[in-house]
Amino acid sequence: MRAGQAIPSSNRWNRAKIGAGATSTRTLSENPASGVTPNETSDIVGAFPRLSDEQVATLAVGGTRRRVRAGETLVRAGEPSDTFFVILSGKVGIVGDEQTHQIVRVHGPGRFLGELGLLEGQVAFYTAEMVQDGEILAVPTQRVRALVEHDPVLSDLILRAYLIRRSLLIGLGSGFRIIGSSYSPDTRRLREFAVRNRLPHRWIDLERDSRAEQLLRSLGVRPEDTPVVIWRGERVLRNPTNAELARAIGLAVPDTGHDTCDLLIVGAGPAGLAAAVYGASDGLDTAVLEVIASGGQAGTSSRIENYLGFPAGISGAELAERAVLQAEKFGARILVSAEVTGLESEGGYHRLRLSDGGMLVGRAVVLATGARYRKLAVPGIEFFEGTGVHYAATHQEAAACGLGPVAIVGGGNSAGQATVFLAEHVERVYLLIRGGDLGKSMSRYLVDQIERHPRVTILRHSEVRRVHGTSDLEEIVAEDNRTGEQATLAVSALFVFIGATPCSAWLAGALGLDDHGFVRTGPDAVYRTRDEDARHPEWRPVPLETTVPGVFAAGDVRSGSVKRVASAVGEGGTAVRQVHEYFERR
Repeated sequence: MRAGQAIPSSNRWNRAKIGAGATSTRTLSENPASGVTPNETSDIVGAFPRLSDEQVATLAVGGTRRRVRAGETLVRAGEPSDTFFVILSGKVGIVGDEQTHQIVRVHGPGRFLGELGLLEGQVAFYTAEMVQDGEILAVPTQRVRALVEHDPVLSDLILRAYLIRRSLLIGLGSGFRIIGSSYSPDTRRLREFAVRNRLPHRWIDLERDSRAEQLLRSLGVRPEDTPVVIWRGERVLRNPTNAELARAIGLAVPDTGHDTCDLLIVGAGPAGLAAAVYGASDGLDTAVLEVIASGGQAGTSSRIENYLGFPAGISGAELAERAVLQAEKFGARILVSAEVTGLESEGGYHRLRLSDGGMLVGRAVVLATGARYRKLAVPGIEFFEGTGVHYAATHQEAAACGLGPVAIVGGGNSAGQATVFLAEHVERVYLLIRGGDLGKSMSRYLVDQIERHPRVTILRHSEVRRVHGTSDLEEIVAEDNRTGEQATLAVSALFVFIGATPCSAWLAGALGLDDHGFVRTGPDAVYRTRDEDARHPEWRPVPLETTVPGVFAAGDVRSGSVKRVASAVGEGGTAVRQVHEYFERR
């Protein structure tokens, strides 16, 4: 199996030029020809650090120095980049919007270019060009990866900067554009894929943005042919599948090969990523298959404060990004847009069927598909999903809420984390729980923060009965489940965290599931019939092994698991240890 597929050639894109009104506009201080040198952007919490002379000297081994002139482009948005640039003299400008060509950051000597995508093999989401004559050091990215693996100080410096820069690019709306209707399922699909994978982009709403139709006309695209994805106003991908968008970005997707892996992991949440890190670091040929994006449910958490080693907390997205880089460092392949639809096991090999008709074969499998949030059984709620009704609370959803107020339904840690996070962004948060005790399913530290927060109103014994709004969500009707009394709450968004169901429907008939659909493992997976025992007279499943020898389950999808990030990570690592034992038994 190859590490991934190459970026599609330009002939896979329909090309068109933006018409009148899209000319390049710069201020005088941003125009190199004016002779005015723009000021360097000050550092923002470690986003733009300066390398020491010793670090530059280390990077220079294997790098190339060259003179550059003002106006020369070093990195171009939408194109692959495999070079780590260090500025030795002169200044470099970062273009935030290709249509206006506005320079949003300026960097001088000692600073370096790039962001998270450079380490992950993605195309660039920004353009960098010289705004002053100077000299740069060009270092192959592979050389940088090798250096940071053995230099913890340099590794921390670069990784921290790159993680912050990715967040800044997302905030700027850099990268590609998605044009489509908020009522289109395909638009919501593409937006979810971009948001969950933390891809810098901007959504242009066909109904609400006056620029949308003019932009479509200039591209020769009819409104009924949307959604479309646009790079730099000239490259168009019409209603792409997630896999097509992934390939264009540079994300790895399953290829058509049928090579056998040592270890196939289904799901890239905390359990799956932990299994990938331990499996690949142990020398196993490891591939991870994920439908949408790495991180799982944890990836949608704004801040996890009770995970070991992060006293100030860490967002689920950042935790996932760090884990992906760690797994890839050891050689694991993280494949997105990889929907597994079936499992077949025979002769010590396991075949995973994919929704696109492909198939992957492994000597062992770890199932880490997790669980998905349940939806409220409220009439008409589907109409607002993706616009006013959300099942995750990240900066993207917070930005869409404006000042609120918002409502949150749920009594677990996910609901608590969302409440604390959103209360810092909106004027009022209503937290609705079915019971009377907030601490029944929520960690004490979250309960304390919520009960003390002046912007949070807790509505106990409350359930949502109706949702109202024209094009946007405007209000919900909550009912006291003891008295039947109803109250109308004016809200701009509703966040739902009411438990989860396992992502295991595709496993029905392939291995043993409990009455709720969770995967049975260990003692619970011992065969119940004499015929099954006769086929495997000497085999008894180890704690994380399923009813199929060589297939293991870890994390939320496993029956009886503890629904915590740390527990999932521990089970992912433990599953790899049991995979080794399985290989030894065979």
